[in-house]
Amino acid sequence: MSVEQFFELFYEELKSREKLREYYKFHEDPSKLPFRKSYFCQRLQYVLEQIQETGVASPKIWDCGCGYATTQIFLALNGFASRGTTLEFYYKEIHSRLAFWSNYGDMSLVKTSYEDVFSTDISPSSEDIIIVQDTLHHLEPLQQSLSIFYKTLKPGGVLIAIEENGNNLIQRLKLYKQRGNNRIIEYYDEGLGRTVKMGNENIRPYPVWRQEFVKAGFEMKEDKMNYVRFFPPSFFHRKTSEKVMQQEQALWRRFGLLREYFFFGVNFVAKKAS
Repeated sequence: MSVEQFFELFYEELKSREKLREYYKFHEDPSKLPFRKSYFCQRLQYVLEQIQETGVASPKIWDCGCGYATTQIFLALNGFASRGTTLEFYYKEIHSRLAFWSNYGDMSLVKTSYEDVFSTDISPSSEDIIIVQDTLHHLEPLQQSLSIFYKTLKPGGVLIAIEENGNNLIQRLKLYKQRGNNRIIEYYDEGLGRTVKMGNENIRPYPVWRQEFVKAGFEMKEDKMNYVRFFPPSFFHRKTSEKVMQQEQALWRRFGLLREYFFFGVNFVAKKAS
């Protein structure tokens, strides 16, 4: 199933799911729908392409911080099985979602559990692919989580990261107003029955992520690094989404300052040595 086809079904699903609708905000302002849809679809497409490019016929995939399991559902519709782990309020919504999506594909390919990455039982060299989508900036201590990922991946396995750009000036200002410099917090998780430490939207720029991953033993696949979302919603009224995305992709490759300080999202791949 293509990303476009998936989004159309997903958009309809959200109409009957209040919590998901509030979370994804696609119905909040119809004028911003093309803008938000573009970002959503580009990220999903990136994950799918990186999985396909591994060339592994039936890869073992761990979606760490799977949230509402949206990425897992999309992957299942494309024939990929995965296991997802998540915390907080997301987990209760997943079961009913799978009932809906079973009308379109095999949802037995989606396995989820309520689990903290730091207390999970590590199976060394057990995964071909780890996905961390909007998750890395919540994992603290970061190096401990990267060590877990490294041990869990098979030799030659890859970690696919979907993140916000920590150098984006607008996002940095917005987050500073929200949390100041309080980048790490603790909260009581009722599902786990204990206090959990987490990054408080502790986003970082790609050069910092690269440094941390290399320190943990990973090799960065620089040719897979990708920046997304530069133009505001108004641009999507004057041009097609495809044209806007093409222009954005040309800009970040050509202009370093725009890439580092004005693009909102960054996607990258790290590899465990074979």
